[in-house]
Amino acid sequence: MSKKKILIARAIFPDILAGLEQQFNVESNQADEIFSPEVLLEKVRGKDAVMVTSSEGISAALIQASPQLKAICNIAVGYNNIALDAATQAGIMVTNTPDVLNETTADFGWALLMAAARRITESEHWLRAGHWKKWSYDGFLGADLHGSTLGIIGMGRIGQAIARRSMGFDMKVVYHNRSRLTPELEARANNAEYRTKEDVLRQADHVVLVLPYSAATHHTIAAAELALMKPTAILVNIARGGIVDDIALIDALREQRIAGAGIDVFEGEPAFNPGFLALSNVVLTPHIASASEQTRRAMTNCAASNLIAALAGQLPPNCLNPQVNSKG
Repeated sequence: MSKKKILIARAIFPDILAGLEQQFNVESNQADEIFSPEVLLEKVRGKDAVMVTSSEGISAALIQASPQLKAICNIAVGYNNIALDAATQAGIMVTNTPDVLNETTADFGWALLMAAARRITESEHWLRAGHWKKWSYDGFLGADLHGSTLGIIGMGRIGQAIARRSMGFDMKVVYHNRSRLTPELEARANNAEYRTKEDVLRQADHVVLVLPYSAATHHTIAAAELALMKPTAILVNIARGGIVDDIALIDALREQRIAGAGIDVFEGEPAFNPGFLALSNVVLTPHIASASEQTRRAMTNCAASNLIAALAGQLPPNCLNPQVNSKG
């Protein structure tokens, strides 16, 4: 019996790749090229399953051109790179990798928040440039986290993990979410208090964004929302590019209408607005919130398990459209 054919669209850990090669006929991309939409379509054609990352766009046109495809397995929690409705209509299972990155991403959200609030990267660049000649009482004055109010927009598992960490800083937590948490979950999340988005922005000293991207959440934070924030506030985005209007944020930071920001995701990444580079009051990182080896391995293994289950005719553990039956 011939092995089923799969495409792994980006480089993955070699040992995980070797395990998949024992079970499937694998076309891999260990050179880690970024395929154009046209090249990706040709590579997916004739495959039974594909493993992708958020950098690969799985369009309705690609799905239509791939009648043999049974599963699309994303190595990510978000899946706005995949035309889910089109996949469902075509009978293709779509999976993601939730939960395994919650704690690591929450850790990184705190790292960005602390770096921006205490001006860590700004002061390091200043030191490296040879400017440090003396101590001064007003040198790189930042914002305290302890005793302040933390605002979280998007109170899923990662948002709740961020809120739990705030207990050690004796912070008050206010949050906005599509639906309110249960009293039990609010209590576990440092007695988080539900607010409107506008009230979170007005009241919080620091705002962390952890909501999924969709047409409904596009530019959740734009000029009007930034105008509601305190001039001393810090904004952190570890969600998705497009949640924030980057042009509006650059303007607010340049004009010091908010104090600073920590940004891990951008509109149109890996390209991003070069206006960020002229600002000293923003910490910039290249979409690495889940980037610990343990977590990235867990994400890849999760995607591989989803793929194996789908091609075995089983319901994958993280299927986003469980109403779909395997075509094989």
